Amino acid sequence: MKRYAFILGILLLAACGRTGEGAYELDAAYTYLGADFPLEPPLDYSSTAPDYITRDNRLDGDVDNRKATLGRVLFYDKQLSLNNSIACGSCHIQAHAFGDSSQQSVGLDGGLTSRQSMRLVNTRFAALPAMFWDRRAINLRNQVTQPIEDHIEMGFSGMGDQPGLDSLLAKLQGLQYYSELFDWAFEREGTTINKQRIAQALEHFVSSIESFDSRFDEGYAAAGDIQGSYSNFTPAENRGKFLFRAPPQLDNQNVRTSGGAGCAGCHRPPEFDIDPMSGNNGVDKEAGNPAGFDTTNTRSPSLRDIFGPDGSVNTPMMHTGNFLEFTTIVEHYNEVIPDVNNRTVDGRLVRGLTSVKLELTSTERADLEAFIRTLTGSNMYSDERWSTPF
Repeated sequence: MKRYAFILGILLLAACGRTGEGAYELDAAYTYLGADFPLEPPLDYSSTAPDYITRDNRLDGDVDNRKATLGRVLFYDKQLSLNNSIACGSCHIQAHAFGDSSQQSVGLDGGLTSRQSMRLVNTRFAALPAMFWDRRAINLRNQVTQPIEDHIEMGFSGMGDQPGLDSLLAKLQGLQYYSELFDWAFEREGTTINKQRIAQALEHFVSSIESFDSRFDEGYAAAGDIQGSYSNFTPAENRGKFLFRAPPQLDNQNVRTSGGAGCAGCHRPPEFDIDPMSGNNGVDKEAGNPAGFDTTNTRSPSLRDIFGPDGSVNTPMMHTGNFLEFTTIVEHYNEVIPDVNNRTVDGRLVRGLTSVKLELTSTERADLEAFIRTLTGSNMYSDERWSTPF
């Protein structure tokens, strides 16, 4: 029972009431936690990725259980926003593969994010360490504090009348449970709370979020590779797998005559991460502004868990968030229409200003979707390690 005492303690913290600007009244909760806080053993955050998953962009080996535990609290704590209304978990929701069901996420004062909030599932298992749709963060550790310091998202930006991150550090230092947690997570090196430690803890937590219990994983483990038919797939799913992995054969007019759709060229199995050499995919409008132009987006989340276990799409897709059904994604790639003002479109999608025309039939489109649905797992959506402790 001790391994759950930490969670219960944090739940008590949430229930003890607030005063002023949301500061917890800690005395009763801290009496409950007592000398046993923090308790051992923490939950186990080590990866259970199968052997065929080989791409791993973590900075320093496997996830540390204590730092991930601290990261979990930070991820779900709304006190990390200026007005105590937004947490990382507000826009990266466990029930949606750690993405947002809204086209654009809502920030602390009702402002909207400039792009759709990317799903965080299997962030670690990719060759490309850069984060955000436009790759502006060099890696996950660099990324996790940027929403906290964003003037729209969580508000410690240092811009205008907003305080900077030093104000947040002082705020967290005043919360007794963070003094204890940071001391515990960083091997009793002291209770200092700084940006580097916050980033490291959040990075350990986010990089632990994984999903490898899909029907695709069952088929891959049994077959040993992605070739051929999987015995646990329907005919439509196996046809969709072929279409996904096989490149198209094109005539001299760039029209597909045979082969597949070539999706695996950019979204590489079995991780289904983005090829680091990928260019813009032809979606070049601004989120929430169809008249705007944005060609900087060359990254995507893993294609795993696009659909939830209930069969519905987890989040709106693309950086614009205006692709609400997977059929719309297939229609887009069936023929990417070049724009004379966008010369960054990936050469696998266009040849200069000439479209690559896949000319997928309605059956082929349905088969592709059937295959993508096999990439959905189940454990991630309910696993206690990744749920809110509040």
